[in-house]
Amino acid sequence: MTWIDAHIHLWTSDTNAFPLAGQQTAADLDPADFTPETYLRHARPSGIERVIIVQTGYHQFDNSYALDAVQRMPNNFRVIGIVDETKEDVEEDMWELKPQGVMGFRIGADYDGPQWDRLWKAAARTGQAMCPITHPAGAPNIRDMAAKHPDTTVVVDHMTRIGEMEPINDAHITQLEEIAKLPNTNIKISRLHSLGDGAPHDDLIPMIKRVVGAFGVERCMWGSDSPYQVVKETMEDSISVVRDKLGLSETERDQILRGTAERLFWNELGS
Repeated sequence: MTWIDAHIHLWTSDTNAFPLAGQQTAADLDPADFTPETYLRHARPSGIERVIIVQTGYHQFDNSYALDAVQRMPNNFRVIGIVDETKEDVEEDMWELKPQGVMGFRIGADYDGPQWDRLWKAAARTGQAMCPITHPAGAPNIRDMAAKHPDTTVVVDHMTRIGEMEPINDAHITQLEEIAKLPNTNIKISRLHSLGDGAPHDDLIPMIKRVVGAFGVERCMWGSDSPYQVVKETMEDSISVVRDKLGLSETERDQILRGTAERLFWNELGS
């Protein structure tokens, strides 16, 4: 049995082959390099073989390094990309990226302007997910947009990073439970290295259990947020929380560690 890590980032110090966005230089990369091969060395001892790469601001709209990983290792990688939502023809870009393995798009949660409605409507047609990243203040906006676009698949990153900037509190978890009432929403139990008190993450277990109870295992997935996970802790510090500590049945565990990400993100290339 092998698992899917639904949230990692990759980049290379070879900025000649894969230029950085804007005025960024190789000195801005931290860590300096995190390649597909490096990631798999960390992941495989924990039984992880398939991976969802989430595009970063280092390359922004140029998804080519993530796509290179898919092309070289199609059995291991798929992509959550970034597109320019201000382009009137953004849907064309989305359709072009899908057969290359891009199954969703990273977005912020500060929705302002008609370009966001255009992007969400296009995602419903292409079958790609909207994957918002935010802190708890952005959760109501996610719920509003998900309700406005019920045919668009939504995947909330990192449980809105509850416990990162301030202590975990009931009101923030309740916001996730409100999002969970919408059937087009899903959530990542991810970035655990940055939430709460740190490894072994026992303080996060009550929150995670509430999240799983609200969404159901069929709409939950796990992600490490590497390289940041393996820089701060070990892969086992993260995956073991879901695998070993939530009191899940084998079927429930398998759904969070593989089934949900497989359903949403694992297409056949070219389709």
